This record gives sequence, structure tokens and C-alpha cells, in this order.
Amino acid sequence: MSSDSVITVNDIHSQLNPTRVAEIIKVDSLEAIQETVAKAIKENQFISIAGGRHAMGCQQFGTDTVLIDTTALNQILSFNKETGLIEVEAGIQWPKLIDYLVETQKDVPWPQQWGITQKQTGADRLTIGGTLACNAHGRGLKMQPIIADVDSFTLIDAQGNFLTCSRQENKELFGLVIGGYGLFGVIYSVILRLTPRKKVERVVELITADKLPEAFEQRIQAGFLYGDFQFSTDEKSDDFLYRGVFSCYRPVDSTTEMAEGQKELSEEHWDNLYYLSHADKAEAFRQYTTYYLSTSGQIYASDTHQLSIYLDDYHHELDHRLGLGEQASEIITEIYVPRPELPDFLVEVREDFRANK
Repeated sequence: MSSDSVITVNDIHSQLNPTRVAEIIKVDSLEAIQETVAKAIKENQFISIAGGRHAMGCQQFGTDTVLIDTTALNQILSFNKETGLIEVEAGIQWPKLIDYLVETQKDVPWPQQWGITQKQTGADRLTIGGTLACNAHGRGLKMQPIIADVDSFTLIDAQGNFLTCSRQENKELFGLVIGGYGLFGVIYSVILRLTPRKKVERVVELITADKLPEAFEQRIQAGFLYGDFQFSTDEKSDDFLYRGVFSCYRPVDSTTEMAEGQKELSEEHWDNLYYLSHADKAEAFRQYTTYYLSTSGQIYASDTHQLSIYLDDYHHELDHRLGLGEQASEIITEIYVPRPELPDFLVEVREDFRANK
């Protein structure tokens, strides 16, 4: 690529962050990171760091920076089957890690198997380093964010120093880097604390938002591990931000059979739901509700049930089907609300959205 070429990068999901970078360096080793940082220091260049490129806040890019692409840092470094500690390079993505654990332990009895505790929902091709950078969370009903699952990590800081960070060593950096969006250096490797792998049963019901705080508390007290509430997005319906699908997962005995051919949404189903969520929101909610209610009672693994289908560039096809004249996008808004105040918050949002749509 010539020096006159313009290199532009963007996030995968919203595609709202086109950014010009000086160059992209795909590092594949600790030494490659150190060499890249040393070169940037010598040439007075700034560095940005990207992995799966799903972050929508542009924190993984910087104009005219040297962009370190970590996706080739994807090796398993060690796995202690006694302690459940696994060390991975920071560019590894969730599917490869989960597949490794499942394959490595396929001959191990269920009660002795290890699995991931949590991951982000909605997409899978996210790096472990990026997960730490935003201190991500999953659907755990009582779980803290990913920092709780991290034993330690190694870091190359802005001066090129190689550091080990844990709750005992460089502990201030440990807290700053996790959730620090790459500001404090490049993560090379991570030691994750795995959890005993379990079989879980999905329990689904339709409830309303005013019952949600009590329903979550009941599920927690009953020992459920994961859960979520997917509400109606049809602003014309009385169900809007009020009635929804309440799905939770409780552990069952490890001898419980996981039936072959369980119901699951295919890529085609998801593609159609994306379309209906814009073209016919009432029908989208009806189909989604019908499907989830039909899966109540199905048995899953506590790790692989967190995987999901993500359709790359789905909005290009969606824009075409909707007959839009220009490219549209979807962005995620994440709002933290104290659980007891959630029903009143949703009422206020519902009224505001209808008044200002």
C-alpha cells in the first residue's frame, strides 16, 4: 500500500465511526506488540487498539493513529483443569475459546467440566481483550461484570514495559485497565477464572414491567443463574415497553438429557425478525413471543447457551427490503436503572417516546 493511500476503518455494527488511520499492524505475538509500541514511541505516533471492532463509541479508533489489530493474538496459552484457570491471548474471540473448552473436555464427566461464566449477548466474535477494555457483562442475575472473572492479565504500557496486573500485583492498573478502553496499554494475555459447567433449563413466561422487580427477585431466590426481559417495541400497542418475554435459566442435574434437535432460531428466522421489527412491530413481537414460549423447558449448557447469531452487514439487506433511499443503522443504548425503579422509568420513557417520536 502506497504512502498516499488513505486507510479508513469503521465499527462493524453501527458503521457510524469511519476513521482515518496511519496504518494497521496485525500483531501476532508479544514481541510484535513490543516492537510496534517501541516504533510508535520513536516516531512520536499515537496508538489505537481494535479487536472484533463491535464497539460503537469509536474508542477503538483514533485519527491518524497506528491501529494495532489484535485478532491474530488468538492462542490458548495454558489450561489448568484442577483450578479452572485458563490463560489466553487477548485477541481470542469467544467462539474459539468456548469450542476449545468443549472439545478438550468432551470425555470429562459433566460435574468436572469447566466453562466460561459469562459473555456479552447479541454477538460472539468479540475479543477477550475488548471484553476487559469495556468491563463487559452478560445476563447473569447476580454476576458482577467481567472483572470478577479475571484472575490477572499482562500489559504492554505506553512506555513499552511488560507488566503483570492482578489484585496483588500492579493492582491499581488492574482496576484501571479493566474498563479503561485501551487508555493504559495493550493487553497481551488474560487469565480467566472459569466456572463449573452446568446444564440449565430455560423457563419462559409473559409478564408486565410492573411485575418485573419482584419476578427477578423470585428467580434469584430460586437459584436461577441467567435471565432477561425482552419487551414489546410496538409504540402503537398497549404492550409497548410494558409486556415482554421473561426468560430465565435454572441449573438442573448433570444427568438431565439435552435433547437432539431442540428448537432454535435460524439465520433466516433472525433475518425476518429484523425486518419485522421495522416493518411490522406487532408481528415481530408475536413471532418472538410464540417462539420463546415454545422453548420453555429446553435444556442447555451454561456456556454455549450464551452464544448467538449475528448477521454481518444485515442492515444493507434490511435497507433494501424496507426500500430506504440511504443507509440506516442501529445503535445500542445501555441505561442502568435501580431495579425497584424500573417500572416507573419505563412508564416515563414510554410517554416520552410517544410524545417525541
